[in-house]
Amino acid sequence: MHDALNGCRIGRLTAAGLGCLALVAPAAEEKPLWELGAGVAAFSFPYYRGSDQTDHFVLPVPYFTYHGDFFKADRHGIRGSFFDSDRVDLSVSLALSPPGLSDDIRARAGMPNLDATFEIGPQMDITLWRSENRSRFVKLLLPLRAAFTVESSPRDIGWVFHPRLNLDLTDLPGMPNWKLGLLGGVVFGNQRQNAYYYTVAPQYATPTRPAYQAAGGYAGTQYLAALSKRFPKFWFGAFVRYDNLDGATFDDSPLVRQKNYFAAGLSLSWILGESSTRVQVDD
Repeated sequence: MHDALNGCRIGRLTAAGLGCLALVAPAAEEKPLWELGAGVAAFSFPYYRGSDQTDHFVLPVPYFTYHGDFFKADRHGIRGSFFDSDRVDLSVSLALSPPGLSDDIRARAGMPNLDATFEIGPQMDITLWRSENRSRFVKLLLPLRAAFTVESSPRDIGWVFHPRLNLDLTDLPGMPNWKLGLLGGVVFGNQRQNAYYYTVAPQYATPTRPAYQAAGGYAGTQYLAALSKRFPKFWFGAFVRYDNLDGATFDDSPLVRQKNYFAAGLSLSWILGESSTRVQVDD
């Protein structure tokens, strides 16, 4: 689930990771080594955090899960696990964000387009609490990702640190096999990261959009709730996210047109094939 559930960037494609959540549950569940499928997703997101314009779109999405010893792809995102103990997991965190055309964004009219971006870096997950049957847990997620533009000559646009708490609940009362994920945390970006989205260079200044230089540091808070269920032949997931930019180092940028907003999405995917090999998975 700028960052599915990609694990739940909580951002536009990280949220596209939906295809980007008892009372009684086993400690480990037997699942296919891999599953493949396809589906459709609908999303409503601002063009960037702080934009006062919303982009609504529907797009096809792949469905893919893999439960290998190192590489894993599931409702928690796509990652490579370097270290996995009973309480601490060190993995690779990935995120994608699509481009934004300045012709479509009033606040950025006449400015360069926002390129698609790719983020990669380590993530440490620390289990703070879990139920005896492992159906419920609280984790501290600590992803630190370097960001790059996706173009013929990629540019380094800084890094993002997004620590957050994650509460996962499986088999909700009256809703067997449904999974609920709640996440909340703060966002930090260095100067290059914040400047990429919120700086206004002097040559792009206008009477209503003064020149502005964004600083690095605190970039607001994000909260996300996601609900999902794996049916025999298909998977359904939905989420809602709330962002608040009050107090961010760039909240006085002329490109910040609203400081708090909601975003949402849902996805329905059909399972087209799966591995005959079964593996034990602690979800």
